[in-house]
This record gives sequence, structure tokens and C-alpha cells, in this order.
Amino acid sequence: MLRGLSAFPPTPTDTNGTVDTQTLARLIERLSAAGVDSIGLLGSTGGYAYLSRQERRRAVEIAAETLQRRTPLIVGIGALRTDEAQALARDAAEAGADGLLLAPVSYTPLTEDEVFAHFSAVAEATDLPLVIYNNPGTTKFTFSPDLIIRLAALPRIAGVKMPLPVDVSFEAEIAVLRARLPSGFPIGYSGDWGAAEALLSGADAWYSVVAGLLPAPALALTRAAQAGDTAEAHRLNDSFQPLWTLFRQFGSFRVMYAIAAELNLFHAAPPRPVLPIPAEAMPRVVEALSALNA
Repeated sequence: MLRGLSAFPPTPTDTNGTVDTQTLARLIERLSAAGVDSIGLLGSTGGYAYLSRQERRRAVEIAAETLQRRTPLIVGIGALRTDEAQALARDAAEAGADGLLLAPVSYTPLTEDEVFAHFSAVAEATDLPLVIYNNPGTTKFTFSPDLIIRLAALPRIAGVKMPLPVDVSFEAEIAVLRARLPSGFPIGYSGDWGAAEALLSGADAWYSVVAGLLPAPALALTRAAQAGDTAEAHRLNDSFQPLWTLFRQFGSFRVMYAIAAELNLFHAAPPRPVLPIPAEAMPRVVEALSALNA
């Protein structure tokens, strides 16, 4: 479940934040049929922070009902308060999730001891494996290697989702973590434009934004990198470059809504106050999809 390609789809909603369950079910079925290794529901791409507890549970219920255990379902449970995250964890477990993903969402900056206590409490709320979501771009909290090692010693902490490394290579960062983590502890990465290098450098998983809507090309890249085919992985990554450029310029969250509309998968605006990408950028989205034969 915590290895290979984990696809993170958007969560289509109306302007009031009500989940479009029929459309979500179609997206989930499409990912499962494509053969992704897991589905990451209600991650950052899934807009979990913009949904009520009730709508988050409905999303998990429809995804689990659609999948019928055919593809592992990892559910994001980030929330400001520890008790809220615990409640979301229990909701996800009761609704059929196979694993959980927790980011330390905060308004007041958190200390490492506070994050450790938060994760420890949430991990105890269910029997499901819990993945550490290290996402400083949105949470403004960066997990130190020491904190990751400390958390990995907890019974249900099962893996870590890392951001792209800063001022260090993938090989060096992975080596530092593997030297201290329990044997076999899965290390995955987000940040789609770094996925090829992460996997070629020994990462266990790619937690992918783009795979949420374009699973076939993302799977091809993943399998090439897993096989150690550096030339093919780089060739496939090159075909993604126009899309990576859009992701970096506008943010992948916004671009995914544009991709969904262009592929006629769903037509919805991002949750306000987030705005769609400018209309004049849409031809570049079309060109990026053409480069991927999507």
C-alpha cells in the first residue's frame, strides 16, 4: 500500500462544498482500473482543508464502496485540533479506509514535541496504519530527521511522505533516513517534478498529484523508474515538463481543475478563495496534455 504509485484525485464539489459523489466514484473507478498501487483520498489535491467533516466522511464512503478493497485507500485526516483529527481518523476507518495520512495542520506554529504528541494521539484513535505527511509548503512545519525517527517508533506509524529535498540530493536524504529508520520503513515523495529522480534514487513511493487524473503516464514513469530504466524514466519525465512548468507557476491544485475540465472528467471551480488558472493559460494546458497523449 505504501509503495509504488499513490494517486491523489481532486474532490469535485459544488460551490457550497458538497461532494459530487457520482463524479468522485467515476474518478476512483478510473484510477483503480488503471492499476495504481493506492489511492490517496482527501490529500492536499483532494482539498481536504475546504471540506466539512460530514463531506469528508461521505467522500470516504463513496470511494470505499466503489473500490470494494480492490485498490488500497489512504485517507487524509489533517485538522487543526487533535480531537478533530482523531474523529476524522475514526470516521475514515469506519467508512472503509485502509490507511491514514496526517499532516500537522496549524495556525499557531507547532513545536516538535507538540507534533509528536499530536501524531501519537491520532495514531491511537484507530488500528489503521498512519503515514507521516511532511508538507511544509502548506503546513509551514518541517519534520526533522530526528522527529521522523522518533515517530517511526510508534506502533501504527507506517511510512513517511516527504517533500522534495532542499540543498541535498535524494540519495543523501534517503540514506540518512534509512540508516536510522526501522528496516523496510517506506519512504515516499511528493512534488511531482522530482518523482523520477526520487524513485530512481531508491524512494519507495511516489505520492502523485498528476496520477489523480492522468494515471497511465504516471504509471509508465513509475514502472520505468522502479525497474531501474533511467533512460526511459527520464524520457517519460521529459514529456511531463510542460505540465511541471504549469504546476510550478500556478500550483498543481489549480491546474488539476483545468485538466479535469479539458478532459471532460468534471467541470468545477476550485473552492474559494482559490481561483482557477487564467483563461489565457488554458492553451498551455492543452499542449501539456498533448505531450502526454492525454
